[in-house]
Amino acid sequence: MSATDRIAAGVPMPRIGAVRAVAPLSVDVEWSAGPRAGRRETVSLAPDLHAYRIYRPLRFDPALFASVHLVDEGAAIAWGSDDAIDMPATSVERLAAEAMSNEEFAAFLSRNRLSLDAAAAELGISRRLVAYYAKDRPVPRHIALACAHIELRRAGGGLGAVA
Repeated sequence: MSATDRIAAGVPMPRIGAVRAVAPLSVDVEWSAGPRAGRRETVSLAPDLHAYRIYRPLRFDPALFASVHLVDEGAAIAWGSDDAIDMPATSVERLAAEAMSNEEFAAFLSRNRLSLDAAAAELGISRRLVAYYAKDRPVPRHIALACAHIELRRAGGGLGAVA
């Protein structure tokens, strides 16, 4: 190995190419590098904004939240003119991965061969909600995480694996 050889060490770090505030506590993100590169998606930052005190001003000041911009060449997003409040791209990516679009939810149902009734029983929700999530109602984070758990369990990788 020479001094100029490149070493690959895991998954590339995520980089954000563009960001803008789109709804209360949500941002529209265009990924420029990392596992989600080339994708544009709306990400709810609410779970982290409600969990950490540093983000408290963003919860109550829509103008401050709307000031979101890129810092560190897309390695993070920040708010305000002094960048006093920031969030790393890795956190934004984690929140994006925990979310689920209606298309992804419908694909989950198809991939796992779940009827509306079967999915309702697995997820502990009504059949009507399953139908809504497969069409146009936002899929809550806890439902997205439950879907991920079901798939992991069915693959034999989680507690209570299904045979």
